[in-house]
Amino acid sequence: MDVSYASQLKHPVFKVLSQYATAHQLEVFVIGGWVRDLLMNQPSKDIDILVLGDGPDLARATSQILKVKKVSIFKNFGTAHFKYKDLDIEFVGARKESYSTNSRKPQTSTGTLQDDQNRRDFTINSMAISLRAETFGQLIDPFNGQADLEAGIIRTPLDPNITFSDDPLRMLRAIRFATRFDFQITALCLEAIKNNAHRLEILSQERITDELNKMILTAQPSRAFKLMRATGLLAYFFPELTALQGIETKDGKAHKDNFLHTLEVLDNISLHTENLWLRWAAILHDIAKAPTKRFDPQVGWTFHGHEELGAKMVPRLFKRLRLPLDHQMKYVQKLVRLHLRPIALVKGSVTDTAIRRLLHEAGDDIDDLMQLCNADITSKNEFKVKRYKQNFELVAEKLKLVEEKDRVRNFQPPISGKLIMDTFLLEPCAAIGTIKAQIKDAILEGTIANNFEDAYSAMLQIGAELGLKAVDHPPKPE
Repeated sequence: MDVSYASQLKHPVFKVLSQYATAHQLEVFVIGGWVRDLLMNQPSKDIDILVLGDGPDLARATSQILKVKKVSIFKNFGTAHFKYKDLDIEFVGARKESYSTNSRKPQTSTGTLQDDQNRRDFTINSMAISLRAETFGQLIDPFNGQADLEAGIIRTPLDPNITFSDDPLRMLRAIRFATRFDFQITALCLEAIKNNAHRLEILSQERITDELNKMILTAQPSRAFKLMRATGLLAYFFPELTALQGIETKDGKAHKDNFLHTLEVLDNISLHTENLWLRWAAILHDIAKAPTKRFDPQVGWTFHGHEELGAKMVPRLFKRLRLPLDHQMKYVQKLVRLHLRPIALVKGSVTDTAIRRLLHEAGDDIDDLMQLCNADITSKNEFKVKRYKQNFELVAEKLKLVEEKDRVRNFQPPISGKLIMDTFLLEPCAAIGTIKAQIKDAILEGTIANNFEDAYSAMLQIGAELGLKAVDHPPKPE
């Protein structure tokens, strides 16, 4: 039985489009993701409008009625876009597509509604709703997308081998939608993804990484990575991560599967943050475990120095994956380098000195580091996890107490290089750095307090030990 969605098309945009389409005898539809989200009762601010005619012309006409001042026209693609209040609205004429082997950019020509629905990536994204008055609210669903939506299925309208070969980005989109909605990809589509995984080679890394970041920001991103590994996609652009998979046993001693462990940490941290870069830190925190893996007959498998090597790998990975190379990269690099430090404190004695050094090195990212390390506690032994987490709370409390007392987060020693030069009448030289470093270490070790008076006295003592003579009238603090 046909169901009308007219009552759910209440936004003024739909009223204007309907009136214009009816007056000019145009066939106009809302199509794609907005329809999918409507049927899933999920709000959406992105509307795709399809017209059997010229998309930019319809955009210009409706923008004038809605008093929208700015309309973006993309002549090469035959599309137009404008923003109206809280909506992003895109207009396109119905078209059919043909692809060449070496590009995901199709040759397009004017087509019918059926042609346009044929070219869509998945059945759940190919549904359209008519906006013309006579059929206003009618759902056009030639591929049973509504049934797939209700069943939680990702399926292509046409042969998936052709769909994925034509535009390989659709393989990543299939996995993203499956992860986002907790849907199942059909066996036929999964097999087609495996068969066409090599087609990722024609995609730009920027396109791949954009999809990857969207997957990482889902509620349970581990599912996306498992699907990408199982279908062979992940190895094409992120072999360092696939290198972590597997368990090796020697002399009866085995290590855990570091690929699965990484995904568990990623899911753990995703429960508490939507910070993309903190999630990236979870993905990369053990990235160097494959190249640092060694077997010691006395202790078993070791990964010594994986945090330092991992930190060195971060810039190279960010560059290749076309991720930002500025403060986001440095933030992830810092967390990868420091991710073992809080764990070491949990296992050992929590001294003020160790806390001060950790606070100083982590700076304002200390809370994120603690969050990462808490997520990194993964064990099948519930008693062990509980004990670690209890100790972790003690470390967190100690961090607060030491920071309140010593103020060493992001601190700079109270003594500047200029003051050292003025005190000992020095030109720029190595001794200045030596004095500053020793004062800083003394503060972090707790030998002196973090204030000018104690630091000044330490400076005079260190200078004397270096054979330097201070002026008779000491300069005032800056």
